Amino acid sequence: MPRAALPALLLPLLGLAAAAVADCPSSTWVQFQDSCYIFLQEAIKVESIEDVRNQCTDHGADMVSIHNEEENAFILETLKKQWKGPDDILLGMFFDTDDASFKWFDKSNMTFDKWTDQEDGEDLVDTCAFLHTKTGEWKKGNCEISSVEGTLCKAAIPYEKKYLSDNHILISALVIASTVILTVLGAIVWFLYKRNLDSGFTTVFSTAPQSPYNDDCVLVVAEENEYAVQFD
Repeated sequence: MPRAALPALLLPLLGLAAAAVADCPSSTWVQFQDSCYIFLQEAIKVESIEDVRNQCTDHGADMVSIHNEEENAFILETLKKQWKGPDDILLGMFFDTDDASFKWFDKSNMTFDKWTDQEDGEDLVDTCAFLHTKTGEWKKGNCEISSVEGTLCKAAIPYEKKYLSDNHILISALVIASTVILTVLGAIVWFLYKRNLDSGFTTVFSTAPQSPYNDDCVLVVAEENEYAVQFD
């Protein structure tokens, strides 16, 4: 086998191993800081915001939450240039009437906001939040929507499959384990191949057993035996 053949065989295994530990689940997702984002461009009919959220949870994510100005700007820029989103994107936020405050569906802390309209005393029951993609500001709107032009989802790194079924988790674990095992075995084979190549191969041939005496010794012994017979 040519010396370059084994590294060529190992490259697919190393590629699979890299893919197994990749930060985001696929190239359709976009990474920013410690999160992965995907915009599901399909327009869907919905009966409640939970229908929108299910679009994200089916992909192992949740509706987007935003925690600083940089993240807000990244989403705004990506929506304009790559995702080609609509003017208003529904954020993963709801108004909790128990403590009269907005909260993120993904249970992260509310550390940032960019409201364009702040009115005291307004009724916020069944109020959701929308990102206006032309200005980057947030605005309040009714959660009772009938359709959406796309859904923006977010998942933490490493990509968590907490919303997927146990079968999906088991299959993913088996794929990763198999990839690692194949990569290790390939590395061992390559190491042994290199070691034998450097030290050289030794071939041992089997031969018939030889007499401890050489030809001269055999001739002398034969003559002595002949002389002894004549003497007797």
